Amino acid sequence: MGNTMKTEGNLDERLFKREGVPPLSSLVPMSLQHVLASFAGVITPAMMIATTCKFTPEQEAAIIQVALILSAIDTLLQQFPLFGRIGAGLPILTGASFAFLPVMQAVGGEFGFSVVLGSQLIGGIVAVVFGLFYDKVKRFFPPLVTGTVIFTIGVSLYPTAIKYIAGGVGTPGFGSAQNWLVGLVTFALTFGLTNFTTGITKIGSIFFAMLIGCLVSIPFGMIDASAISGASWFSLPQFMPYELKFDPAVCITVGIIYVMVNVQLIGDLSAAVAGSMDRMPKGREISGGIMAQGLVSIISSMFGGLPTSAFGQNVGIIVSTKVINRWVFGGAALTFMAAGLCPKLSALLLMIPQPVIGGATISVFGTITLNGIRILVKDGLTPRTCTIFGVSVAFGLGIAQVSGSLTGTGMPVWINTIFGTSAITPCAVMAIVLNLLMPPEPIEESEALKVADSGDHDAEDSGEAETAEA
Repeated sequence: MGNTMKTEGNLDERLFKREGVPPLSSLVPMSLQHVLASFAGVITPAMMIATTCKFTPEQEAAIIQVALILSAIDTLLQQFPLFGRIGAGLPILTGASFAFLPVMQAVGGEFGFSVVLGSQLIGGIVAVVFGLFYDKVKRFFPPLVTGTVIFTIGVSLYPTAIKYIAGGVGTPGFGSAQNWLVGLVTFALTFGLTNFTTGITKIGSIFFAMLIGCLVSIPFGMIDASAISGASWFSLPQFMPYELKFDPAVCITVGIIYVMVNVQLIGDLSAAVAGSMDRMPKGREISGGIMAQGLVSIISSMFGGLPTSAFGQNVGIIVSTKVINRWVFGGAALTFMAAGLCPKLSALLLMIPQPVIGGATISVFGTITLNGIRILVKDGLTPRTCTIFGVSVAFGLGIAQVSGSLTGTGMPVWINTIFGTSAITPCAVMAIVLNLLMPPEPIEESEALKVADSGDHDAEDSGEAETAEA
């Protein structure tokens, strides 16, 4: 697919390789579409924590600033590993994450933001240790587990996209016709540019669709530029703006959450690499990616920020476009850095209406889901695979969709904190446990199922595999 796009659209081949610096005409739109797809995801968790902890406007601005800067640092580490070890060296965009939001809100609301930062420091240390010893524990995360987690990540992102299209939960006019009109127009543009054009408009479809979507939203009064004039040109984050406090129970809970989010990172890295580079990430790459996020989390706790993780919507973009050049992601990181250091630029990006973001990104979420399926079926759909996948997804999505299912009488609060706030955690835990408990598939039965599943397509599939290997 990548070679076809390069031929048809006369695109620079360096876009589809890790090394080399593409021309600015290709680099800028590719980087900016990653920024536009994830910007709301970077700042929204910070804004929601600010609301939970009753921050002043100055404190809210500060936590948003740190979220942007640390998102930039994490992404840069993933592209250009520190000492060749801390960072994955793979195509991925990372930043302040929704994955930690439920537990951070619960802790912040009950104990205060200082306890959030203290538990975040401990969680970062747990992540670094997990990354260091990943080779020892990677047997717990085979393709069956990561594929199941990737599928769940994709499905769990669908409501997020719909919430964006509808205007953002809790906002005036949520679910209004004008929000849906702008969102659907943006989606239609993204779909059309992706499927009916070639070259830069094809792989940059999200960027161009969002630009037009913003123009469409202007007559509806959805763009407010007043915040730009009041924002300053330059600002530095403050070191240790809050005291770090440590609650043992909270630290244990958050430490477990960090491990589960690291499983999600493994899934995101696997999805991005499998879909764009046609391979699975190596153990050293995953280890480096986990350690980078742990280090950034430790730094973030000292500057009053939030932990980071991979952005699922950007994984979808990577898989869809096959653009893997490290400078594309480096450009996105530098944009985040500039927005963090220049509040005026941050205010400009904040102008983008949520329906535009939702309409542009919903089409890529399905790509993540399908990539999870791709990993699952690679070695055949055996009864063992189907059982582990089906049960894990059922528990993950089922618990997430039933609010309060883990909050009844006699149920410890930490159970809901860990398992009741995200579909990914119960799904990942169940997949890991079942994979360890269930006996291996009998070879004869496994091979028979593969033959039955492939049918008359064996010869065709074999030819395709040989071509791909060549």
